[in-house]
Amino acid sequence: MEMTDKRIGAMPIFEGTGPGELYGMLACLGAFTRHYGKNEYISFEEEQIRYVGLVLEGAVHMLRQDVWGNESILVRSAPGDLIGESFACGSSAQALVSFRTEQPSDILFLAFDRVLHTCSSACVHHQHVIENMVTMIADKNQKLIVKLEILSCRSLREKVMAYLSVEAQKQGSRYVEIPMKRQQLADYLCTDRSALARELSSMCRDGIIDYDKNTFRLLVRPAEGAQEDQPAGALSNSVNRREDG
Repeated sequence: MEMTDKRIGAMPIFEGTGPGELYGMLACLGAFTRHYGKNEYISFEEEQIRYVGLVLEGAVHMLRQDVWGNESILVRSAPGDLIGESFACGSSAQALVSFRTEQPSDILFLAFDRVLHTCSSACVHHQHVIENMVTMIADKNQKLIVKLEILSCRSLREKVMAYLSVEAQKQGSRYVEIPMKRQQLADYLCTDRSALARELSSMCRDGIIDYDKNTFRLLVRPAEGAQEDQPAGALSNSVNRREDG
């Protein structure tokens, strides 16, 4: 992949940098790119993270695995998002998580020590990169806080509603298109797929939500209670037939 790839200049981390300065700055930052296939690991838990990754295309999951091999998705990173920055800039560069692609992905890597310390010419564009990265790290922390709030809910139903509420607020609609398939959503909510499927079906029968594949419709607030005799909507007519993979 060429360093002159137009996608690179459009990334939030390079905001404030003109096209004429980008190529030289990437060389200064020791940048290089890699392509990964679907479900390919970028790095593993306990590896030393010396480079900050920037997702140019595709999607990457930050994963935590327990001693029994159960996975939990901590964060999903989309194009424009950083990966590995929390470990590269920490007191120990040893990762506590793994990073794996959700789909074929292109990643731009930047040497963190070169990002942190401005070059000898102290160019203003390098300073912009540092400022933008701090902002992006703060945004990532906010995502983790949201995840913590969702997982702090006591029941699986409450976790599902909390997650859908966050997505509904982001999308500005009670019709929600979620970015994760069912297994990925189960991993994100720290449950198993069968338990999630049962709970979604139960919530649909109770008239709380309606859904088809990755499209959900919020029908009532959790506090409003269930409408036991409410008929299933257009989406739920195909729930059992059209559950995603």
